[in-house]
Amino acid sequence: MPLTAEMREFAAELFAGLGQLTFKPMFSGGAVSAHGRTFALILQGELWVKVDTETDAAFADAGAPRFSYSRKDGRVVDVAYRRLPETAMDDPDEALSWARLGLEAADRAAVRKTPRARKSRA
Repeated sequence: MPLTAEMREFAAELFAGLGQLTFKPMFSGGAVSAHGRTFALILQGELWVKVDTETDAAFADAGAPRFSYSRKDGRVVDVAYRRLPETAMDDPDEALSWARLGLEAADRAAVRKTPRARKSRA
């Protein structure tokens, strides 16, 4: 499912408290960024928030499944994103709390990248 105007508007409303958001089409959806960091994805018509070792358990406890996909060879790949909990889908205050956790995870991931790793990806 492509990144639609409706999904961008929905995410912008839920995450408005983060300030200016940018949306970038990717794969069959899009990336959501704030303050120069990608903290969420819109894929399969769902919002997925970035997690790391410090935030993963909170999302799991809220019943938020991890994003995964199957490769052509049949292997399943888990990605460091979990679906925005259902209770946050119609509650901008709760959604903002989860989004902030995603932004913190994105910030920590950026700090862990070395200048060499950043350069090799350019």
